[in-house]
Amino acid sequence: MEGKGGGAGAPRGRGRRLVASFNSTFDALAAERLCRAAGVPGRIIPLPTQINADCGLAWSMPADSAARQAFLAALDGSVTPAALTELVL
Repeated sequence: MEGKGGGAGAPRGRGRRLVASFNSTFDALAAERLCRAAGVPGRIIPLPTQINADCGLAWSMPADSAARQAFLAALDGSVTPAALTELVL
């Protein structure tokens, strides 16, 4: 059976993602609230081990310019991410 998910041995859910890390849990949760209200695609995830940050949470979104722009517009200076990192997750 073939489909978009690949063959039986293909890793599930792996793809390029843009991950926003934060300096505090408060900032991460505020960003989640703002993004959900604005309809930004993505979700809160545990901070990937490839990223060093003070907070253990991150916002993961598609790695495209539209998602990045929507994310930054939703935050509108209310919350500043510590970093935006593109990863394969």
